[in-house]
Amino acid sequence: MSSVASAIPVATKPLISTVRSSRVLSVDLLRGLVMVIMALDHVRDYFSGAAYPAEDLTHASVALFLTRIVTHFCAPAFFLLAGTGAYLSLSRGRSLAQVSYFFVSRGLWLVVLELVVIRFAWNFNLTTLPVAQVIWALGWSMVAMALLVWLPVRWIAAFGIAMIMFHNLLDRIDLAGLAVFPRLWTVLHVPGMVTFTPHTQLFVGYPLIPWIGVMAAGYALGALFRRPDRRVPLFWIGFAATVGFFIVRGINHYGNGMPGDQTIFPTTLGPWHVQRTFVFTILSFFDTVKYPPSLDYLLMTLGPALILLSLLDRAIGGSSPARILMVFGRVPLFYYVIHIYLIHLLAIVVAWLCGQPYAWMWQITMFVQGHPANYGHGLPVVYLMWAVVLAILYYPCRWYTNFKARHRDWSWLSYL
Repeated sequence: MSSVASAIPVATKPLISTVRSSRVLSVDLLRGLVMVIMALDHVRDYFSGAAYPAEDLTHASVALFLTRIVTHFCAPAFFLLAGTGAYLSLSRGRSLAQVSYFFVSRGLWLVVLELVVIRFAWNFNLTTLPVAQVIWALGWSMVAMALLVWLPVRWIAAFGIAMIMFHNLLDRIDLAGLAVFPRLWTVLHVPGMVTFTPHTQLFVGYPLIPWIGVMAAGYALGALFRRPDRRVPLFWIGFAATVGFFIVRGINHYGNGMPGDQTIFPTTLGPWHVQRTFVFTILSFFDTVKYPPSLDYLLMTLGPALILLSLLDRAIGGSSPARILMVFGRVPLFYYVIHIYLIHLLAIVVAWLCGQPYAWMWQITMFVQGHPANYGHGLPVVYLMWAVVLAILYYPCRWYTNFKARHRDWSWLSYL
């Protein structure tokens, strides 16, 4: 992060004075860190020349595997903090009815955004197969939260924790023999293709279970931020989740789920086992199922995220890296939308400059069909382009952060 920070000019005055004082800096900092790491994953998607999944230990190098695994922390933290942020909005004068309305209206808006604006960003056309990804799941999770917020916070916490802990019990359910439920089950739990008509299909990459539970847990977590000693419980909850990961993963029986459609996710995921070297055996231990997110995956990511959140609560927002992270963390959806367009455009330009094929970038659904065999770059180029992307993104994100601060009375700005 220090090398990236050095490439991004930062104004002398911190942004803290331009935003409402009720914001929790540690939440913004962690969200900003998540956005920075997430960009690495999407840069790798567009620039890497690997012809196999980065989690596939039979082919991937240690460096490629770690480049992918570190980004696993993004989606769980994103969902958790979305719930926490919603709870914190109650302390800014919103009623439960207003929070519920915001959840459902913003959730439906995110679903539309995913299927139109973000879909176009990934493919540069609207004729390729639509893919329901993280913003889709975030949107429907918010719609579910519009109902859950009316429950007592302890009940919401119990619901979220139960869904996280026990959703892998659903892995063995087979609804293939029923006419309508397989489609619903794909949306809820098992990623894959949903066919409505011969010409209308949707690939669900992010089923809703257990993401709804993660957001619910994050909402209940927001109650801790009303306590002056919140760092201690945050740390111990994160520590318990991290220890729980090593225990459940070590037992190697329950908690790593079942990978989705193997034609789309052709990986070696499952119980960890001894590999060709000791290092790859360790990597196998951390090679957890993300699609759909398993208990192992969520414990492995949410535990350290909560520990980091407790540590960031002591952070001083005046340092350059912290101020950069807060810029990104305060406008996460704005960042998310424009960063895909930017990465996609840069990938086309770099491919053209390097004499590589680039027309495929607006002709196919990349996440389903992959890239041509004669396309791609090594990890040094991936990391270089990651730094370039972050340096460029800083300027529009800083402008939009200040724009929102100057127009707090424009309620529609909270939707982007």
